Amino acid sequence: MDYVYGPGRNHLFVPGPVNIPEPVIPIPAMTKTLLEDVKEIFKTISGTPFLFPTTAWESALTNTLSPGDRIVSFLIGQFSLLWIDQQQRLNFDVDVVESEWGQGANLEAICIVHNETATGVTNNLAKYQHPALFLVDGVSSICALDFRMDEWGVDVALTGSQKALSLPTGMGIVCASPKALENDYLKFYKLGTFWPYTPSIQLLYGLRAALDLIFEEGLENVIARHRRLGEATRLAVEAWGLKNCTQKEEWYSDTVTAVVVPPYIDSTEIVRRAWKRYNLSLGLGLNKVAGKVFRIGHLGNLNELQLLGCLGGVEMILKDVGYPVKLGSGVAAASDYLQNNIPLIPSRI
Repeated sequence: MDYVYGPGRNHLFVPGPVNIPEPVIPIPAMTKTLLEDVKEIFKTISGTPFLFPTTAWESALTNTLSPGDRIVSFLIGQFSLLWIDQQQRLNFDVDVVESEWGQGANLEAICIVHNETATGVTNNLAKYQHPALFLVDGVSSICALDFRMDEWGVDVALTGSQKALSLPTGMGIVCASPKALENDYLKFYKLGTFWPYTPSIQLLYGLRAALDLIFEEGLENVIARHRRLGEATRLAVEAWGLKNCTQKEEWYSDTVTAVVVPPYIDSTEIVRRAWKRYNLSLGLGLNKVAGKVFRIGHLGNLNELQLLGCLGGVEMILKDVGYPVKLGSGVAAASDYLQNNIPLIPSRI
């Protein structure tokens, strides 16, 4: 079936890929400064960044570990499950520590997903202390949530172009600590050629433009904006009388909220109707929470008024599928919070 455009603009509120800002799409000009600036979003001075036209998961694992090495890995949702599956396929000896979906990881026991997109759970990595090599999936957190590679003792952190950086898909970004570094890739850095393969030039230009936008807003301001968007969404969910899939406030994610629906509603129908009737893209429930939750992504190049439009759309959809929501209730709760917390745009003061 041919793809058919709906009228107006699609309202993209899945937890990645995200909305791409206009300055990123036309592409402007760069590699040494780009690598230095990438270090800023990981909050590392000593780490070395690598940009891959491939999966950052696989690159992080195969460049720091060998088949047969023992890994402790936390299973808290679909994306941690997929990373564990890849670890096992690469023949690592994986000890899986499983928690109920919707809970955070037990950080006493080393591959971990910082922000589990399937359930909207953020793990507090500041609690983690261990001499083992510490690998972190920050795909849906870095550049949106507070992430401190050096301060938290992270040895390898990774993210992707399609999440909070607001780029097209296709680039994996990995940053490695001195402890994790033993890499032939570094020879190319020293030679000044930087790339042991043919890079995606348009993605590099896009990354340059995306970082410029982030630094213009200020990384701390970006994190604060995501905090506002997350809190506003959670207040709307509460006003609708629905529950967050994340079971404790300490695990709430500021990039994605998974909303639990009543047993008589199939959340897949909510996502389907959002797309077919309102040109609104929401996230499906995955694996163990399929049909039980729908997901609102609130990350990347997104502002508060855009979010309010999404929340208004969700209210109409809930009414469509037979849930007794009062139209405007969630939007009002979110608006009240945002009206009291949105600062002036720094460049317009």
